[in-house]
Amino acid sequence: MWSVLWAAVRSKAPYVTFPVAFVVGLVGSQLERFLRGDPPATALDEKSISEQREDRKLQEIAGEDLTKVVSLKDKLEFAPRAVLNRNRPEKS
Repeated sequence: MWSVLWAAVRSKAPYVTFPVAFVVGLVGSQLERFLRGDPPATALDEKSISEQREDRKLQEIAGEDLTKVVSLKDKLEFAPRAVLNRNRPEKS
């Protein structure tokens, strides 16, 4: 008889533990909010790290002229080095 009872408890455990865990979490959340109070207004207005990074990048490039770039023909450092530089034209 005990084996049948334990099998039933084991099979129905998720249906019992989820509502219990939900109620415990809800009560704990409300208790923490009551004890700590409302969060300060500055914490809600703070920007995330990615937003701060994007703002910094935008400020860095704000004064630059983005249409003036180096030609790809002049950028030889990104081309793979040929054996003994035979295939690379000389830079004048």
